[in-house]
Amino acid sequence: MTTGPEAPKIPAHIAVIMDGNGRWAKEKGLHRVRGHEEGAETVRRITRECTRLGVKRLTLYAFSSDNWKRPAHEVEFLMALLQRYLAGERREIMENRIRFRTIGRRTGLPDEVRREIDDLVEVSRTNPGMVLSLALNYGGREEIVDAARRIAEDARRGIVDPAAIDEVTFGKYLYDPGAEDPDLLIRTGGDVRVSNFLLWQISYTELWVTPVKWPDFTVELLREAIRDFSARERRFGGIADE
Repeated sequence: MTTGPEAPKIPAHIAVIMDGNGRWAKEKGLHRVRGHEEGAETVRRITRECTRLGVKRLTLYAFSSDNWKRPAHEVEFLMALLQRYLAGERREIMENRIRFRTIGRRTGLPDEVRREIDDLVEVSRTNPGMVLSLALNYGGREEIVDAARRIAEDARRGIVDPAAIDEVTFGKYLYDPGAEDPDLLIRTGGDVRVSNFLLWQISYTELWVTPVKWPDFTVELLREAIRDFSARERRFGGIADE
């Protein structure tokens, strides 16, 4: 990517809906799980490039709350793959000074996966580099519901005044209250929808969709998405400067 006066503006926070692993495998006559394995390799490449470019936060939609509906053998494989990924990426995360986090409901995740998550979060807690956040057992509506429940409980206990609740207050009850909203949301696989991902946070996020399936998503495509983002005029409900 070019540098200097014409260099594109790098989004501070990029979110990605990593779609198309299963379809990629099917098109090649492979089992669906092979697509997930290749997708994990794409995660490594894109994470490295985002770190190199100076992205502050990368949020990846890794396993949605709806993915439990998939065949049991595929879910079991995905959990095993996730465990291997978390254990295998520790060295690279530490070498690149990445701070690891997750968002989503922990309930339902296997104990061994939760242990790997907790270990990686703890060991990378003080790293000063990019935040890598995996959305696991995550749903945007569920996040909003969970936040509303916590606010209601605090209101019942007298900790929060219901009349004083505003967007800032509500945001403090989300899964990762310190996270800035995404600047750019990338979706691979061609579907033009947000699929229950970060519904609260993407109100003014720029969307970029590609028909390329996640295993084939390249560093060059990431750069293309960033260049497109950089050329857009973000008004946040206002009007452009004359």
